[in-house]
Amino acid sequence: MNEDYKFGIEEEYFINDAVKRDIAKGRIREFFRGCREHLSGDIQPEMLEPQVEIASTPTTDFADARRQLVNLRTAVGSIARENNLAIMASGTHPLAMWTRVRATAQPRYGKVMHDLQMVGARTIVCGMHVHVEVPDLAARVDIMNRMQPYLPLLLALSTSSPFWQAQRTGLLGYRLAAYRELPRTGFPELFDDAADYQRYIDTLMAARAIENSSYVWWIIRPSLKHPTLELRVADSCTRVDDTLAIAALYRCLVRRLVRDPALNAGQTGASRAINEENGWRAQRYGIHGSFVDEATRSALPVRQNLEDTLALVADDAKELGCQSELDLSRWILARGTSADRQLSLYTEALGRGRSSREALTDVVDWLSSETVGEGTVRH
Repeated sequence: MNEDYKFGIEEEYFINDAVKRDIAKGRIREFFRGCREHLSGDIQPEMLEPQVEIASTPTTDFADARRQLVNLRTAVGSIARENNLAIMASGTHPLAMWTRVRATAQPRYGKVMHDLQMVGARTIVCGMHVHVEVPDLAARVDIMNRMQPYLPLLLALSTSSPFWQAQRTGLLGYRLAAYRELPRTGFPELFDDAADYQRYIDTLMAARAIENSSYVWWIIRPSLKHPTLELRVADSCTRVDDTLAIAALYRCLVRRLVRDPALNAGQTGASRAINEENGWRAQRYGIHGSFVDEATRSALPVRQNLEDTLALVADDAKELGCQSELDLSRWILARGTSADRQLSLYTEALGRGRSSREALTDVVDWLSSETVGEGTVRH
């Protein structure tokens, strides 16, 4: 087992019209042309036109990861401004209407949209993905099973999607609720071993239900392109600090699970159902809720769940040199997630007599500014 636990981060952003603050409808081709001319191949379109994905190069150093993310956000934001656009990191767009968004004109996405129809067109969501190197497929499948109890916590820390279709949803993390309309999403099944997982993939491919395993969109999955286990549960994080905190916690958990094969071994159908329940609680309440604990048969506050998890991976954080990044997760609880800030701005604007749309415009302004303007601040 390679014990470097090299990692990479992918972030998806919305592309906005800088004047209207709504999702962009024009100048998107010019934007991507500027990205191709001035940046590396780590800038990619997503399934819908007004979305862009950036990716850091693999590293073992969180200071390097921070520099990469800040530089990419700054550079992509600058190219957007040159085209009267703006980028915005959040799980959902406060103002966007799915009926007004076009699919990206690429062969892969054309096939996907033909298959998905309306549910594909409705998927106006952005996530943050973390790849951690686990070279052996058998280990990736095993850790995918045993990581599932921690996924609700990682989701709660990332919540940035309280609005949908210009409406307050009542959830802190609505993104996964929208995403669950797609097939092959949510928590993965509990596979017996790598052969069991491969049998599932091979059967779907042989039946031409999917082209390859990249068409399986679980909230955690073995990557097709890289020898990694890919975390996909998190909303796109408005603040770089939040991205790094979640990436550090996930990377430490991968190391802990590799080094302790007994941890969370023997997950059952009941375990998976409880994980699903906690996933819902993370979507609904974010960091302010509680998670059902199978061992004590009680509900434990997210704050306690985080502290227990940080204690569990303390040695791993020390060995991986990411204690300060891991500490940022406590700061998320102290000052709230992006979703908390969005709701606070929205409520304050309504209290000043602004209309709901004007209040949502204030939220979009904050999201756009924070995405590119505050990323260099280390709290």
